[in-house]
Amino acid sequence: MPLRVAIVGMGNIGNVHARCYTADPLAEIVAVCDIRRDRADAAAESYGCPAFYTVKDMLAAGIDIDCASMCTAGKENGGDHFEPTMELLGAGIPTLGEKPISNEIDKAKKMVALAKRKKVRYGIDLNHRFTPAARRAKEWIESGRLGSLNLINMKMWINNPNETSPHFHMRALHPHSIDVMRYFCGDVKSVQAFFSRGETLDGKKRKCFSNVQVNMLFKNGVLGHLCGSYDAGAGFGLEHCEVTGSKARFQLAEACEDLTFTSRTTTEAEHYHHLDGMTGFNETFASRIHRWLEQNAEGVAPDEIDGSGEEALKAQKVIEAAIQSFEQKEVVDVR
Repeated sequence: MPLRVAIVGMGNIGNVHARCYTADPLAEIVAVCDIRRDRADAAAESYGCPAFYTVKDMLAAGIDIDCASMCTAGKENGGDHFEPTMELLGAGIPTLGEKPISNEIDKAKKMVALAKRKKVRYGIDLNHRFTPAARRAKEWIESGRLGSLNLINMKMWINNPNETSPHFHMRALHPHSIDVMRYFCGDVKSVQAFFSRGETLDGKKRKCFSNVQVNMLFKNGVLGHLCGSYDAGAGFGLEHCEVTGSKARFQLAEACEDLTFTSRTTTEAEHYHHLDGMTGFNETFASRIHRWLEQNAEGVAPDEIDGSGEEALKAQKVIEAAIQSFEQKEVVDVR
């Protein structure tokens, strides 16, 4: 029997979630919610379910909901996440939130704490880790095939003219890149960051810090580097991750499209293109949402959720430490 799913926030990303649920045999959409009535009504017509305009009204309607997607946006794409997430978790509904978990650390902490207190499954759409290529690379690390890890280099950049706040780029885009780095190498101990404002295509100085370079020291001693930009992308690609160990390294290109293993001591090498049939980034949403549905159907413990709210909070703490490092011009510990 499919899981009964509600979706809160029916903008672009909410409809991405809805299309994934519609195509997945594990799900049935039973409610949609948006404070904009036109969006809620249009979604209700598209997905054949009731529309609601507040989470409170949706919860009061008596509809059985097995899990929910929380897809609001707000300032820095995370400013409107807190209230609806707290309402869903408070009602005991397993919730898959959008990234960033929040653009405010204190609110993120409260959401994670409530999920723990209520013993409710809470995940975040950290979809870049939910690819066959990332899973294969993770298996190589865990099996010791790379040896002891030494370095991780991550590049993520897109064209984005957004100027809504100075740190929109760091807070809205890099939950993904930092989550992938943490997925492979564990918790980050300290960071050193440099930011700059690029130029628009017509030559005007940007208000947003649109380029970042962040050095990281992981708790296990791995050294990491993140290169990010809102002034690149398109012909420059989207994402590239390289992890180097004492025995070998891997390179993961375009989030999921190409994975290469290279031995340090032999001629052994492997290359996978479109591993397990995943051909591009847009397919990562369905992969992540299917895993969310699987884990809810299996009834896993809340602390076993892949891409959990707690992991998203840890990534956001790295982001805030990087901002502090830039502003204070010093190395900052992640707390």
